[in-house]
Amino acid sequence: MSIHPTAIVHDLAQVDETAEIGPYAVIEQAVRIGPDVRVYPHAFITGWTQVGAGCEIHPGATIGHAPQDLSYTGVETYCRIGERTVIREGASIHRGTVPGSATVVGKRCFIMAGAHVAHNCVLGDEVKLANVVQLGGHVQIGDGAFIGGGTSIHQFVRVGTLVMVSGGAALKMDVPPYFTANIDGRCAAVNVVGMRRAGFTPQQRSDVQLAYRILYRSRRPFRDAVNALADAVTTDVGHHIVDFVRQPSRRGITSGVRPRNACRPRGEEIEKMPPVPHST
Repeated sequence: MSIHPTAIVHDLAQVDETAEIGPYAVIEQAVRIGPDVRVYPHAFITGWTQVGAGCEIHPGATIGHAPQDLSYTGVETYCRIGERTVIREGASIHRGTVPGSATVVGKRCFIMAGAHVAHNCVLGDEVKLANVVQLGGHVQIGDGAFIGGGTSIHQFVRVGTLVMVSGGAALKMDVPPYFTANIDGRCAAVNVVGMRRAGFTPQQRSDVQLAYRILYRSRRPFRDAVNALADAVTTDVGHHIVDFVRQPSRRGITSGVRPRNACRPRGEEIEKMPPVPHST
């Protein structure tokens, strides 16, 4: 075990012998540090926190601190960080609020500088939060999602698998899996590039494109669109979208981006008008 002499590690903290603890890092009593973890200088790990094998906790990061919730009374709650997750400078991840509850970050996640994961959030595997992303309490992020820098996500919002969110966005409602969301938090397109890189088949990608057209381009009432989608999809990812939008939601499902020509119903008439002749 490599623990710098200036680090403060509580005698009851469980630190694997292969972990490396840098200068001035603080690790408190109930913390458990797994194998091959590297804790950089000035990191602070507290509460009932478990850090999985191979994680990196960079300078100034705060993990497992008390939630920013006025109802919290100091009871035992948890923070769990999955294997090989990287938490960069100044990021903060708070533990749960209700007794026995937890904030969970999955495996191989990348939490960039200044990002905040509030109490009772649940992040899947390989989630990426860019710089200064702010997650409210109880937010759920699906596997492989990418949240652009400076994005704020309202409490209880769900973000589906492999969703890609624009930088600077404000998400107030749920975003279904495999779609992209623009700066207004609306579904803008299918994350085709992300799906292709992740190895999804052409049939799966076609099913998601069909789902987008039915949910956001058919102009049906949303409940009718969901029922039509359930009858139309044929792959597991299509059914995954149906399951997501049918699950109970505290915030509702976000709307789609209006087509470019939706605000120009007379555009074709204007384009067909003859040009105004120049005066001689």
